Amino acid sequence: MAESPEHTEEYKEPTNFNARPETNGDVEGRDHGILVKANPLSRELQGRHMQMIAIGGAIGAGLFVGSGGALESGGPASLVLGYIIVGSMLLCTVQALGELAVLFPVNGAFFTYIVRFVDPSLGFAVGWDYAIGWLTVLPFELTAAGITIRFWRDDLNVGIWIAVFLFLLCVIQIFGVRGYGEVEFILSTIKIMGCIGFIILAIVIDCGGVGNQGYLGAKYWHNPGAFNNGFRGFCSVFVVAAFAFGGTELVGLAAAEAANPRKSLPQATKQVFWRITLFYVLSLFLLGLIVPYTNPNLLNSTGANSKYSPFVIAIRLAGIKALPSIFNVIITVSVISVANSCTFGSTRTMQALAERGMAPAFLATVDKHGRPIWGVAIQLAFGLLAFIGEAKSESTVFDWLLSLSGLSYFFVWGCICLAHIRFRSAWKAQGHVKAELPYEAIFGVVGSWYGFALNIICMIATFYTALYPVGASPQAGAFFQTYLAGPIIVALYVGWKLYSRIWTWYVPAHEMDITSGRRSLELDPDDMPPKKTWKNAPMRVVRALF
Repeated sequence: MAESPEHTEEYKEPTNFNARPETNGDVEGRDHGILVKANPLSRELQGRHMQMIAIGGAIGAGLFVGSGGALESGGPASLVLGYIIVGSMLLCTVQALGELAVLFPVNGAFFTYIVRFVDPSLGFAVGWDYAIGWLTVLPFELTAAGITIRFWRDDLNVGIWIAVFLFLLCVIQIFGVRGYGEVEFILSTIKIMGCIGFIILAIVIDCGGVGNQGYLGAKYWHNPGAFNNGFRGFCSVFVVAAFAFGGTELVGLAAAEAANPRKSLPQATKQVFWRITLFYVLSLFLLGLIVPYTNPNLLNSTGANSKYSPFVIAIRLAGIKALPSIFNVIITVSVISVANSCTFGSTRTMQALAERGMAPAFLATVDKHGRPIWGVAIQLAFGLLAFIGEAKSESTVFDWLLSLSGLSYFFVWGCICLAHIRFRSAWKAQGHVKAELPYEAIFGVVGSWYGFALNIICMIATFYTALYPVGASPQAGAFFQTYLAGPIIVALYVGWKLYSRIWTWYVPAHEMDITSGRRSLELDPDDMPPKKTWKNAPMRVVRALF
């Protein structure tokens, strides 16, 4: 574990090779919760990187493949409503995170905010739960990328492609955060083009412009119907949606390595609205119009089985020959992109945990090029678990690995909203006004309460479907495969309470540290926002979204 605070004085001041020095007014105070000093992370992410991370960074197998299983279990209406609910909650969450990250562009982002503004034990549970989630998702994504190649060559062993993709990830790590940003920019561009192309194609198919199906309209919403399996089918969509949206919060984690977070972060968080509306809700609504939930191939829409992606099924039903292969390329690119995000999310979180003495001190090490080198090594080592795909029981192993990440997204997002609520309480209690904030969340504290409440409701709905799965009787194994993250989170929280012996439930508003790592505030009376009225409401909405 990290050394005690008394020993921190013996450390030499780390070389600040990339970040701006703290003496220039950019940061107002040093974070006294840092027990292990390290070189700063490299600030090389540009605005275009941040926007692509926000728009397309986490679009992967959860959308392109997993949505098929959700369509089959819940029907098209449940699919769209589920994604709208989770998407609206996530929009409020990212806005809250954006406000905090612009003001405090610090290592660990939301983990750090929860430690400082809510409770250190809760922050410990969130940090390790998030890091473990990404560590275990990486081997799944590597295997998924290999499985997508079977679309063309099922005679080749999947282990070949796992080795190839893992090697590519190792090469990307050589270039640090700039490598992550550039690769994500390119791959996200391809994913976005694929989504837009599918939306156009789906409209043409639905209108009868291609294939021998004729005009479809809302035919499949009437026969076989808009809903399937009733309330349980509706609730089953939430876990799939959480996995599909997982990674959106990375834009806040990237703030510490952004060249100009005050400018790039607000722009990036606004793009999340378009990502949710266009690439998720609209594409899935159109998908439900052209693929009936009774299609037997949807039963195989799990993991990364891209042959049974509902998007590929839609193209095949229309009788288009070449496009399934082209769309499978997009699915492969998407899976590689999420694998790339895994190495970013886990390594930065473990580094921030180590700085606060909540992880082994060696994990805080950042090399001269701004890379958390030991965290990267551990994440890539976890990638070797992908070779479990060679075992006969591979699906069982991966089901248990993924059980660590599905529910945890709701937990992390809910805690981000709670941190924003508590921060606003401290901001007001310590004599500050909203006009001092360099960026204000569109929906304010009300949006965070909405996001927090919805996250709790989604966790309850997930508990319900874990206890009473669709089309099956209650089973202990199936329950824990869905809800395994729950007891792990509780164990982490209680474990740190016992270790730290900090028995308070939360940090009082007047005791919160809202200075350390904060960008300097230069409040000009002329910068005061106009009074909110119904007359200027339309323009305020336009400015918020664009």
